[in-house]
Amino acid sequence: MCGIAGAVNWGDAETLARMTDVQTHRGPDDRGTCEAHLQDGSWVGLGSRRLAILDLTQAGHMPMQTPDGLLTIVYNGEIYNYPQLRSELEEKGFHFRSHSDTEALLYLYMLEGENCLLRLKGM
Repeated sequence: MCGIAGAVNWGDAETLARMTDVQTHRGPDDRGTCEAHLQDGSWVGLGSRRLAILDLTQAGHMPMQTPDGLLTIVYNGEIYNYPQLRSELEEKGFHFRSHSDTEALLYLYMLEGENCLLRLKGM
């Protein structure tokens, strides 16, 4: 099970890194953090310790962002029907950089918002 860390208006990059690193036992395969300073002055940080299951390459790195950088995801789970969802998204013009279910979830959320959750089969 991967480790996930997140903070809003609390801490800084160093704190986020420590929050992420304390979870090394939950995801020994990769580590990533991402921070954003929002227009209203807020600070948001996401961290991930990855236990690689589907895409074992660096292309499955998290936090994962859309190509335009507007959406970022950290995710733990497995979407069993992601190959079908990926095919549908490719037909709609989405281009994938990985073979991970995380990227399919990110693009599905881009397309359908919260309603995308109704289409997921997995854990």
